[in-house]
Amino acid sequence: MDEDNIVYTQYTTYTGGSRHEFLNSEKMEDRVISTIYLYGSSKELCLAVPVNDLTVMGKRFKACFVQIDIKDIVELLAFEDKGRTNFGIYSKNGGNLSGTDLGPDISKRNIFDATRDFVKENDWEELCDNFANEAGGSLAVRLSDTVETISYVPIPEAEWEMVVMIQESVIHDQIKAISDKSMQIRKYQIIITFIALILFALVLMIQIGQISREKLEAEKENSKNALRMANMDSMTGVRNKHAYSEAEMRLNEQIMAKEADNLAVLVCDVNGLKYVNDTQGHEAGDKLIKDACALICEHFKNGSVFRVGGDEFVVLLQGKGFEIMEETIRAFNQKAEENIRGNGVVVSLSYAVLEPEDEYLSDIFGRADQRMYERKKELKGMGAKTRES
Repeated sequence: MDEDNIVYTQYTTYTGGSRHEFLNSEKMEDRVISTIYLYGSSKELCLAVPVNDLTVMGKRFKACFVQIDIKDIVELLAFEDKGRTNFGIYSKNGGNLSGTDLGPDISKRNIFDATRDFVKENDWEELCDNFANEAGGSLAVRLSDTVETISYVPIPEAEWEMVVMIQESVIHDQIKAISDKSMQIRKYQIIITFIALILFALVLMIQIGQISREKLEAEKENSKNALRMANMDSMTGVRNKHAYSEAEMRLNEQIMAKEADNLAVLVCDVNGLKYVNDTQGHEAGDKLIKDACALICEHFKNGSVFRVGGDEFVVLLQGKGFEIMEETIRAFNQKAEENIRGNGVVVSLSYAVLEPEDEYLSDIFGRADQRMYERKKELKGMGAKTRES
């Protein structure tokens, strides 16, 4: 999700705040885990982490997040003990999130509504308070002439509770054949079993965290791919006009801050595209554009090439590309003039460099564009095709 609250996925883009309230904040300071409901009923766990130092193609991103369907969590938790042990995942208001039955009496109902008539008022209020405060606990209830023990532990940061209900007969079966001497030991074993169950829940959360991190990394990569596709010209494979606009904004900041140095803008125009389209068809015109792009990229390997119009390309030169600019342009123009005689692709090129009085990249582009007309006239005099002929 970028600083403008636009979410990029491998399928689409949308405004993040419309689904995730916590993403409306200008800057995320720490990770956030929340529960969301999609399309009215589907429940998912959302894990978001801040990435305030992530910048892709000049655009800053503030968060990456992953969503896990609760059904995936239920499949990890499922276990059975002859129908006498049941589990469920509940929201802090008692709603059943996992869709699993907590025994035949409670079933998939709200745990507060289902237990109110079976437990004492104080025990029921304690259950509600513990859920609201994300605390654990246990209570005994009598359902259908069977005594059940309900134990619950909070799932950190998700505002969920994992609830396990075990029939008293499960415990009695474990201690029925034990002598009085060893009974206390077996009770401790049962307690350890309950502790192990709670540890199992914690291990589960670690596994969920690992899955979330892996999905988050995959989501980051998908976001980068989506950005790359959004900034690429589909015909030639070079950067498109949208990418040029982002580069222009970045360079404008450097120019206004007097931090830019050794910067040149090259404007390239493909000669005779309209003539080829009219006489040979658009398929031949598309090939001409691709051949022109290949010629530009072949010579300006140390520059950034953008297709900004049908037959117009822009090259930005800095660093090494700027240092060898003069000799590269001479070689490029020589090749273009040779192609006139050989009936090959001809590209008119003009350029301008950053001057002290320039305030924006468009100032440099404007000078280069004006010089383009002189170069086109020069090539026309050598026999190059124009728009008309």
